Amino acid sequence: MENENQNDHQDEQFEQNEELNNTENNEVLTKVTGMYKDWFLDYASYVILERAVPALEDGFKPVQRRIMHSMKDLDDGRYNKVANIVGHTMQYHPHGDASIGDAMVQVGQKDLLIDTQGNWGNILTGDGAAAARYIEARLSKFALDVVYNPKITEWQLSYDGRKKEPVNLPVMFPLLLAQGAEGIAVGLSTKILPHNFIELIEASIKHLQGKKFKLFPDFTTGGIADITNYNDGMRGGRVRVRAKISQLDKHTLVIKEIPFSTNTSTLIDSILKANDKGKIKIKKIEDNTSSEVEILIHLPPGMSPDKTIDALYAFTNCEVSISPLSCIIIENKPAFLGVSEILRRSTDHTLALLKQDLEVKLEEFQEQWHFASLERIFIEKRIYRDIEEEETWQGVIEAIDRGLKPFITHLKRAVTEEDIVRLTEIRIKRISKFDLDKAQQKIEALEGEIAQIKHHLDHLVDYAIAYFNRLKKEYGEGKERKTELRLFDDIEATKVVIRNTKLFVNRKEGFVGTALKKDEYVTDCSDIDDVICFTAEGKMIVTRVDAKTFIGKDIIHVAIFKKKDRRTIYNMIYKDGKGGASYIKRFAVTSVTRDREYDLTQGKKGSEVLYFSANPNGEAEVVMVYLRQVGSIKKLKFEVDFADMAIKGRAVKGNIVTKYPVKKIDLKEEGVSTLKPRRIWFDDTVRRLNVDERGDLLGEFKGEDRLLIITQNGIAKTIKPELTTRFDEDIIVLEKWSPKKPVSAIYWEGEKEKFYVKRFIIENEEKEENFIGEHPKSYLEIVSTDYLPVVEVVYTKIRGKDQKPNDLVELEEFISIKGIKALGNQLTSEKVKQVNLLDPKPFIEPEETAPEDMEVEGEERVEGQAKAPDFSETKLHKENPGGDETQIRLFDE
Repeated sequence: MENENQNDHQDEQFEQNEELNNTENNEVLTKVTGMYKDWFLDYASYVILERAVPALEDGFKPVQRRIMHSMKDLDDGRYNKVANIVGHTMQYHPHGDASIGDAMVQVGQKDLLIDTQGNWGNILTGDGAAAARYIEARLSKFALDVVYNPKITEWQLSYDGRKKEPVNLPVMFPLLLAQGAEGIAVGLSTKILPHNFIELIEASIKHLQGKKFKLFPDFTTGGIADITNYNDGMRGGRVRVRAKISQLDKHTLVIKEIPFSTNTSTLIDSILKANDKGKIKIKKIEDNTSSEVEILIHLPPGMSPDKTIDALYAFTNCEVSISPLSCIIIENKPAFLGVSEILRRSTDHTLALLKQDLEVKLEEFQEQWHFASLERIFIEKRIYRDIEEEETWQGVIEAIDRGLKPFITHLKRAVTEEDIVRLTEIRIKRISKFDLDKAQQKIEALEGEIAQIKHHLDHLVDYAIAYFNRLKKEYGEGKERKTELRLFDDIEATKVVIRNTKLFVNRKEGFVGTALKKDEYVTDCSDIDDVICFTAEGKMIVTRVDAKTFIGKDIIHVAIFKKKDRRTIYNMIYKDGKGGASYIKRFAVTSVTRDREYDLTQGKKGSEVLYFSANPNGEAEVVMVYLRQVGSIKKLKFEVDFADMAIKGRAVKGNIVTKYPVKKIDLKEEGVSTLKPRRIWFDDTVRRLNVDERGDLLGEFKGEDRLLIITQNGIAKTIKPELTTRFDEDIIVLEKWSPKKPVSAIYWEGEKEKFYVKRFIIENEEKEENFIGEHPKSYLEIVSTDYLPVVEVVYTKIRGKDQKPNDLVELEEFISIKGIKALGNQLTSEKVKQVNLLDPKPFIEPEETAPEDMEVEGEERVEGQAKAPDFSETKLHKENPGGDETQIRLFDE
């Protein structure tokens, strides 16, 4: 209290000071009091609790709850005009018809609680619903089953006190997670993503069984989602959602499913915008969407479909990132809970509601049993005759009470005056037609119902599990998961962006940029690329592509910079200061700080690069070094092989070449790659190649090696193993291609209607060929890349004849190797039921020449010598801070 009084005093003092200051400035300050004092908190509380955030108990916002209550009021099994429902809801809702109509359309589009008729809009295209007077709605069977139960509903007065409305509807299902919710309140917001109907039921059952479960979002628009960072729907989580894009043909892509929170209009707009900015290149777009999405993207000639798909994900709404934020109302307060906890609480709430419902039913059945028993005693024992001589109502009540007393010992509760009054209301016609056997059967049936309900109450969890299983059986059809869950590979924008401009260099003046069109052309580039530049002074800098950027005079090399590039190796010989010795070094540039100048020499004045080359695959050339005639030097030229040098960091000093002045250095012999063959894996999850050891190892690939691909429709081709290649689902063979290894195939020849066998070698590595023919009925049965494949032929049993035994066929003996277009040999003239591929016969494959021993430097190796000493700058300083006498000389001048 003392603190509050002190704060109030400080506030008053502040206001007085402000008033004084304003008075001096001829301004009058009016103090706001009363209802305005806490206006923000009151308004924020109202918006949070009464408008924007759903309640945990039923998953509804207030407007949605009032709509559902009104629809139940009007429900007669027939469709009602939405305008009529909106008008009826206004009895409960303090806001206008527009907010009610919009909220109702949103609920209807989720296709769970409302059975719609008419044009309710299209979530795929973004089209709005027709006017409320044109469309109709009624409650779905699911809503009638799980949402309503007036006997266990808590009621409250509506905003004007004229009607009663539910505090919360007794929803016996995790509806909030099924529908999802989104709302912006004052000071907070909520975004709960929708989840799969069947998975929610299964998770509820697992929770009731005490088992662990996991929940992931599922969107009505389908698409592909990476839920690695979902974070249980809590703040800080993220879901990446992609459109499903496939290749229709070499020049056409088709989008069949779109990401959640987008529609075809916004998606197409983002694609056109990316095209206008030069990020991607497309010819035209066709939108054929109706009940299902179909967007055709036509590509210009020479455009890679694989690269375009990646670019669509990188630069358009074909990939969106959704940040969930699970906020709900619990006990009249906002709370932040993960979706797993929401499901647990919702399932527990459903369990409590089922218990309440059973208890209400038990009480009703017990009351029915009680009165049926009283009625039977009343009529069977003819107690109604005892009231004939009574003249007063009280006498009638007492007479019946006296008549019942000898027979009510087996009743489960005392007889009340209300029970006796009900007995007096039995009609004479009913008494005259009373059937004792039927009455006893009814009582026994009620006893059976009571016993069953008591059993359910004693085994409440089993009852709840059976309840959820019933919901799954009755309403789960057609509600299978639509969004495919998959790990996404990160797409580097610089690798997939279209090179929509040209890069130029003025080497002498030291400028690079896209506006230097009169100078030397370097390469095509994009506006998000980085450029790496080297100067004759031994300086290196990486900078963003721009119209004109000064690097430094005498540029000797400029190229597009690739981050984490370990295969581009720079070979360099430089003079260390004016009159100093010359040094040789090889290095890669994997990461740098943009716009920072790096010195590749030791920084001495007069340092100069004598020889420089950039090698995209780690090539190591041989150069000839020519010395100036100084003193008594006998050997004025000698060879230097870069293959003798280990690949080090860019900051190392290098190894000494000569201490004498160098006249010039010429290239003598082109180099070969000194890097190890790349080990490549195929990750079936993302259907991509990688070098990160994810998936199945395909082998070690040198520069000339290729991949063999065979598809289900009989297409065979070889490709270079580029990591950006995207593979379709119909690939049945993906392996390192051995040019001398035959392919064996059994296929159904559509025209001749027989199985044929063929063996062939792919001779044209650049050509894609169909080896089963163009007949529409032809199909590939079996394909093998083993040297000695064996198949089992199972024959069809013909009526009236003995079953022909299965045949084992060794394909290498059955047919010789022929051309890829050859028809092949007929497998058999008999009717074949199926053909099974068995284990091949043993065969010793020809050994490939093993690579030479290579030394490791990070991921790369250098062939030809033992690991060189470490001449990093730090080590040199420690060993010989005063000079170059201890440097190892590779060459004897």
